[in-house]
Amino acid sequence: MTGTRGTSVPARRPKRPLLPLAAAALAAALALSGCTSPALPGQTAASAGVEPDAPQRNADQVYLRTAPAAPQLIGGTDAQAALAASAALFESSPLALVAAGGDAGAVRTAAGDAEALGVPLLLAGEGLAAELQRLGVRAVKTYGEPDGGWAPWPGGVRVLGADEQPQRPVAAQPASTHSVLLDKHARNLPATLAVVKASGARTRVDPASDPRQDPATVAFLREAPQNSILGIGASFGTAPDFARHAAAALTVPELPGGGLQVFPARRMVALYGHPSGAALGALGEQGIQAGIRRVRKLAAEYQPHSRQQVIPAFEIIASVATGAAGPDGSYSSMTNPDDLRPWIDAAGKAGVYVVLDLQPGRTDFLTQAKHYAALLKQPHVGLALDPEWRLAPGQRHMEQIGSVDAAEVNKVSAWLAGLTRQHHLPQKVFMIHQFRQDMVGNERRVDTSHEELATVLHADGHGTAGQKMETWHALRQVAPKGARMGWKNFYDEDRPTFTPKQTYRDVDPAPWFVSYQ
Repeated sequence: MTGTRGTSVPARRPKRPLLPLAAAALAAALALSGCTSPALPGQTAASAGVEPDAPQRNADQVYLRTAPAAPQLIGGTDAQAALAASAALFESSPLALVAAGGDAGAVRTAAGDAEALGVPLLLAGEGLAAELQRLGVRAVKTYGEPDGGWAPWPGGVRVLGADEQPQRPVAAQPASTHSVLLDKHARNLPATLAVVKASGARTRVDPASDPRQDPATVAFLREAPQNSILGIGASFGTAPDFARHAAAALTVPELPGGGLQVFPARRMVALYGHPSGAALGALGEQGIQAGIRRVRKLAAEYQPHSRQQVIPAFEIIASVATGAAGPDGSYSSMTNPDDLRPWIDAAGKAGVYVVLDLQPGRTDFLTQAKHYAALLKQPHVGLALDPEWRLAPGQRHMEQIGSVDAAEVNKVSAWLAGLTRQHHLPQKVFMIHQFRQDMVGNERRVDTSHEELATVLHADGHGTAGQKMETWHALRQVAPKGARMGWKNFYDEDRPTFTPKQTYRDVDPAPWFVSYQ
């Protein structure tokens, strides 16, 4: 390329020197991300580590990184992030724009020019010279001036005069193969955003700063599954977390309503009961398809009162508390998983979530949960524990109210989290029913740290509005940190049954999971 005054820009430059210490972190980041240094103008194929028969590159063209790379996260100051974004997105560029980071006006002007020219914008500071060398830059346009002036430029780099306008290099071909996620604070990184836009990469602001959570973000990534994924912003967490979450967003089955995280992108409204009939709740008052239509209508009645999408759900009693001990002495009858499968399969096809409820009697919760492992491997199936029906030795239903200790609850959650992780499933609802504080011993010790599970403490009391609210407030006092609250409406026992509007308006905070019995 030539400058506007006709001065020829040298097409060759000295062989690449050893990186200074300031650029060591940049080189390490490239190695970790699977990136390799491109052939630079003036290098032979052998000296650049390129196959001898590789096609000759146009020294006046911008080249992008197109080799597949693991998901990468970029953070730090705008100067640091712009360097890292340039390294991740650009293989080489004959031209770069450089601005004084402390001059907002200069950065803003440079950002517009960089986007229009399709070249990197870098800020003055440590690592700048090394990145210019890596890119094979031959001409630089500066904007503003840093305190103390500009540091010496690498050999072979010509600084355009104040009156010279940089010529647009040959546009990058092929187009960018990156999908870039920005957190909500990335707007404070103007130079970094200019680098991303100049590369032509697909971009999306992820409102949750978690690629698994927002259905639209999952859809954005899955529209170009072959693309490498780059995250920009500190809100995404650690680099390993981002890489794991981004990979999950591409491969893990989605929940009803989209996304891989249960909350806060959705709320759920469920029919509760057993398929055998109406005696155990509203779910059994009709068949499968009629049940789907009914719960969809119920969820639709809640939707006007919620900012989040309201998803229909079934809460199916999988093991039913019994008055007789039974052959195994457990006072619990476990429904054959095959008998529940038609409900679960139909619900999955209809976009209805399913929670399996356990009433174990004298059996422990974990033993019964494992009996339903095959059903829990479905991406739209969660688990509920009902301590009212967990008996100690010598106890019987209707004579004592059951209870469970946090230690037993934690064994179940650890197993369920492991199952979810092993089978690459989306997050699962893990619900604990309760209407008295003493039904869960050492409740504050309930482990809610498993990211594979969304723990819900479900207020299961019935009666007058005053009685139900009293139960609600009492349970909130003992709720384990990190648990979300659920609520049950009873058609027959409540006096009166709360309307959808009352359930979301009068119950504070509005419950995330509402079931109807």
